[in-house]
Amino acid sequence: MLVLTIPILTTHAATPRSRLVTLDLQGYRLDFQPGQAVLVGAHGQLERRPYSIACSPQRAAESDTLELLIATDPDGALGANFGAASEGTLVDVEGPVGTFTLPPMVHARWVLFVAGGTGIAPLRSMLDHLLRQGPAHRLSLLYSARRADEFAFIDEFKVHAEAGRLELHPTVTRDQSLSWTGRRGRIGRDHFEAVIHEPDATLCFVCGPDSLVGESVATLRALGVPEAQIRTESWGR
Repeated sequence: MLVLTIPILTTHAATPRSRLVTLDLQGYRLDFQPGQAVLVGAHGQLERRPYSIACSPQRAAESDTLELLIATDPDGALGANFGAASEGTLVDVEGPVGTFTLPPMVHARWVLFVAGGTGIAPLRSMLDHLLRQGPAHRLSLLYSARRADEFAFIDEFKVHAEAGRLELHPTVTRDQSLSWTGRRGRIGRDHFEAVIHEPDATLCFVCGPDSLVGESVATLRALGVPEAQIRTESWGR
């Protein structure tokens, strides 16, 4: 497995509780599939943790960078795996790893992505990959966040939605502000009924906390989506 020592190029706030970390590949080629992750640790540190790659392989090749969406600690730090986490800080990157990926050929007419919080990272990679292939599939994104300002990449997704390339359905779970005019509440059956148009012809990718993933899978099955067409990745929060 490839191990690179490369610097942090930039970090910036993607949401109040996450940062987008861009790593400089420095001409190295990292072959990965949309949805995969890399193991990252501060340079020389033995422990490395997995982080989903938030950009498509095409975007990585074009920009010579790798993008990671990282949930921050309560104090706003990225944790020991990123060292000082400033421009030029070296990190060791190992990978790619993971089986939460698009199949080599997507034959389904509809592809539905369901994200909770930073679970959007691997789904953004998949979305960009499919969007670059043209209108072969109908793409939908059901995206849950606590508050309206916690949707990472939302402006990017809105551009695709306005152009008719993506059916976008954001929902907030804790935002009571009057400025939010979209949907509210945890992702549930009514949310899925709005995006499942042809259950037998829909391939689903769900990524987020265990509770969101478990409930989503149960609802998708109840709505007639075959189990073989539901792919998931979750974590215990």
